Amino acid sequence: MNIAYRFRIYPTEEQKILLGKTFGCCRFLYNQMLNDKIREYDKTKKMLKNTPAMYKREYPFLKEVDSLALANVQLHLEKAYKNFFRDPKTGFPRFKSKHHSRNSYTTNVVNGNILVESKKIRLPKLKWIAMKKHREPAEGLRLKSVTVSMEPSGKYFASLLYEGYSCENQAAEPDYSTAKILGIDYAMQGMAVFSEKIETEEAGFFRKNEKRLAREQRKLSRCVRGSHNYELQKKKVARCHEKIRNKRRDHLHKLSRKIADSYDAVAVEDIDMKAMGQCMHFGKSVQDNGYGLFREMLDYKLAWQGKKMVKVDRFFPSSKKCCKCGRIKKELKLSERVYHCECGNEMDRDRNAAINIREEARRMLTA
Repeated sequence: MNIAYRFRIYPTEEQKILLGKTFGCCRFLYNQMLNDKIREYDKTKKMLKNTPAMYKREYPFLKEVDSLALANVQLHLEKAYKNFFRDPKTGFPRFKSKHHSRNSYTTNVVNGNILVESKKIRLPKLKWIAMKKHREPAEGLRLKSVTVSMEPSGKYFASLLYEGYSCENQAAEPDYSTAKILGIDYAMQGMAVFSEKIETEEAGFFRKNEKRLAREQRKLSRCVRGSHNYELQKKKVARCHEKIRNKRRDHLHKLSRKIADSYDAVAVEDIDMKAMGQCMHFGKSVQDNGYGLFREMLDYKLAWQGKKMVKVDRFFPSSKKCCKCGRIKKELKLSERVYHCECGNEMDRDRNAAINIREEARRMLTA
């Protein structure tokens, strides 16, 4: 399987100029190829097979940047088309904006054109760039490609994609009737509630930094758009967002690693986070929790160790069912935070739901 390592790079001023040209050329070529595909389909109802080489004669500035970066633009556009025709819900490929699109490009390893050392990396057209290599990749991996990106805060990163990663020390298939299984139920406060007591850091990183972010955004709104002070303040706002995002990801990585190492399997509810954010105006709270990202992290970390994540059907009555006697309530209001059952069971409704999810997953695994 493939694994990626992300390192920060420190290009010189000349290299920054060439990186900016590469970002711009990739965005320009993507938009030109997409526009030509749309026009050809409107005329002939056929798909145009265009390549970057077809545009270099008309636009000679495309020759100044890495040709493999332009070749990957074609691959990304073709992938976007395939995703649309396979599942129209993903949406038709859209044009990239200069001000709102992510500045990045991907280049491939061909004939040793990319070299990685302890404190620097050599990229096509850019030569050597200083890099902070904070960890060493696993042994026996082969470098496949490098994605260079620039964050809105002005920081540059290189994501090194390696192939040939093997899942070492995989656990043998346990007896799930007695195995350690953790049930997780989504909660608006604190992201999730677990079937067992797990010490976690209090989430809600956006809420904690909301006042500071609002102050910086007010300053930005008072600046003249396009001025020097506007650009400086825009980077300050971007750094605030970046700090919140980094804190959230760090918390989720540590929590998912702790759970993946401690349990044989994990059970979660198969809920649609996008729909959850759109209903009842919960968008900001749902995105602040990062529960969807947490599930993705937990899924691949469990897979690395040969363990399983079980997704319980979203219509399973985890909240209405009593974890002690199995009785199901016909009605349970969202405002009722404590579950009361006729058998005498009284407990937090989210903890009760997490236990039910765990036992349903155990039944599914042993079936």
